[in-house]
Amino acid sequence: MDIQRPSRKKAIQRRRILTGVGIALGLLAITVAVNSLDPAVRSVERGSIWTDTVERGEMLRAVRGNGTLVPEEIRWISAQTDGRVERIIVDPGARVTPDTIILELTNPELEQAAQDAELQLRAIEAEYLDLEVQLSSQLLDQQANLAAAKASYEGALLQVEADRELFDNGLIPDIQLRRSELTAGQLTVRYEMEQKRIEKTNESIKVQLSVKRTEVDQQQALHNLRKSQLDSLLVRSIIPGVLQEIPVEEGEQVTAGIRLARVARPDKLKAELRINQTQARDIEIGQVAKIDTRNGIIIGRVARIDPAVQQGTVTVDIELQGELPRGARPDLSVDGTIEIERLEDVLFVDRPVYGQAESLVGLFVIDPETKIAKITQVMLGRTSVTTVEIVEGLEVGDEVILSDSSQWGDDPEIRVQD
Repeated sequence: MDIQRPSRKKAIQRRRILTGVGIALGLLAITVAVNSLDPAVRSVERGSIWTDTVERGEMLRAVRGNGTLVPEEIRWISAQTDGRVERIIVDPGARVTPDTIILELTNPELEQAAQDAELQLRAIEAEYLDLEVQLSSQLLDQQANLAAAKASYEGALLQVEADRELFDNGLIPDIQLRRSELTAGQLTVRYEMEQKRIEKTNESIKVQLSVKRTEVDQQQALHNLRKSQLDSLLVRSIIPGVLQEIPVEEGEQVTAGIRLARVARPDKLKAELRINQTQARDIEIGQVAKIDTRNGIIIGRVARIDPAVQQGTVTVDIELQGELPRGARPDLSVDGTIEIERLEDVLFVDRPVYGQAESLVGLFVIDPETKIAKITQVMLGRTSVTTVEIVEGLEVGDEVILSDSSQWGDDPEIRVQD
């Protein structure tokens, strides 16, 4: 028979309680110790990040954009009159001169109108010649009358002189002398009237011929117009160059003013760059530019800045200077860099992935001894294509991480492993 021992049972319970409390206290101590430890620092490979060292010196501000080479001189040749495309003589890509016939138009109505204008011109010119002959004949008649009046007038003067001498010698009566003087006076008036009639006739001839000449000139202008329109049916190049485009086809009916062909001079090219609108604000006429054709660098200067923004970019024309590299041709894709200014004695570093001009950004600065990069607030200044000015937050020799740091979240520091 078992004998109950109350004291032993209590001892066992006490030992269990003490053991549980000890385990709980131990777990609590471990938890507190773990929570008091600093979190592990994230590590990144140096080869996976982009870094640069802060420098002091001259910083070149520049903007960059892509674009194409385009001819400085491009001419569209338009139809001068209605017509039908009869034949395309020259294909795009061929070299042309101002004498080169590119295509031929036909217009039967215009051909008839030109022929009618020529016939009307000939008729009016014949009328002018006939009028000129008639007026010349009238003038000859007037000149003959003037000559007869002059002869009679001079004869009468001689008779007066003779009669006066006879009268002075008492050989003729006074009445005869007076009769001679009267006759001379009448012939004098007649001679003067014939002279005035000649003057009026000359003036009349000039007016009539002038009126007729105006009619001839009007018809000549119409004839020239029709002939010019007829000649324009043979469409020629305006400038020497390369035929780039013919936007019409044979058999197509065209109207006056429609574009028939485009000719460009390939020996005189310019670059059209498309610059981001946020970077174009500092571009000015005359600034130096470098155009990369991928077969050589061409130096140029800003010649024109488009006042309008299209799809977030501004078009800038670059006038090229010097000889073009081989392979340079219209529509060739190019890259261009425009020099804005040179900043003397400033802090600068390569431009980070994120960070606009004159803004505050957080950059990781690498400690050269511990290789720990800590986030630092940096004030950026003026920017360029590849560099940015440092206003405050960094010193010469600081190595900073410029690549995208969003992958590290809110980590204040990281370890850079070589």
